[in-house]
Amino acid sequence: MHALKGIALQVGATFLFTIMSALVRIVSDHVPTGEIVFSRSFFALFPLLALLAWRGEISAAVRTAHPLGHIARGTIGVCAMGLSFAALARIPLADATAIGFAAPLLTVALAALVLRERVQIYRWAAVVVGLGGVVVMLWPHMHGSFDTPGHMFGALFALMAAGFTAGAMVQVRRLTQTETTAAIVFYFQALAALAGLATAGWGWVLPNGREALLLLTIGVLGGVGQILLTESYRYAPASVVAPFAYSAMLWSLLLGFILFAEVPPLLVLLGGAIVIGAGLFVIWRERRLGIDRTREEAATTPPAAPAP
Repeated sequence: MHALKGIALQVGATFLFTIMSALVRIVSDHVPTGEIVFSRSFFALFPLLALLAWRGEISAAVRTAHPLGHIARGTIGVCAMGLSFAALARIPLADATAIGFAAPLLTVALAALVLRERVQIYRWAAVVVGLGGVVVMLWPHMHGSFDTPGHMFGALFALMAAGFTAGAMVQVRRLTQTETTAAIVFYFQALAALAGLATAGWGWVLPNGREALLLLTIGVLGGVGQILLTESYRYAPASVVAPFAYSAMLWSLLLGFILFAEVPPLLVLLGGAIVIGAGLFVIWRERRLGIDRTREEAATTPPAAPAP
């Protein structure tokens, strides 16, 4: 396992996704959310299909045993994407990023409720603490620093996006039982592009040259970032690379300050730190549980018979 390569790919993917989010924030001043969703998904198909063709995995990407499962994942994922983009149009980049970190914690809760996964008290405690951090982050948007309706709705959109992202991750866990990674990624991008295109009748605009370039870049960055993210798990376990997804907080702080002169309130930073800490604890517990299960299986598995 090339852990350093996996970590580098995860950090690279996170950086590209953060740049993509910054561009969404820029272009959302003139382009409606549905049009951005279409561009993000449609143009992401090109690097994805190029990689699949290079690997000879096109047939694996279009082959599916559960089309309805992909439709459910696509519907939930599109809602998450649309709400995330709507949040970026209304609140600072770092704030939207920090609130989005609630998604892994909500995934733990949904996995217990929907998939009946066993969640021990330690992870439940981390979820509760992490959600407390979310409340801390939301407070400036509801009272005080950002008490305008736009900021309030933006923060709520970001939280709703985290909830839908968690739902999408639970559906992905279901699909991985029968579907290839290529199929899951391809069908989501294709369905999201169709969903975005369906909003064309609700106020799409003809982008100028600059806006068209931004929309194209958003899609390509999203597609390449998805490839890097997927590749990172080929080289190292999820418990090793997943914590580096939180580097998005650093990138969003830097880009938010450089591009938009945004400085998040102290409460947002404090709440983000709480959520990140809770998320890291969940990842650590998942790793420990995986090690413990492996030891149990090794202890209970009878030794193999000697070769004849």
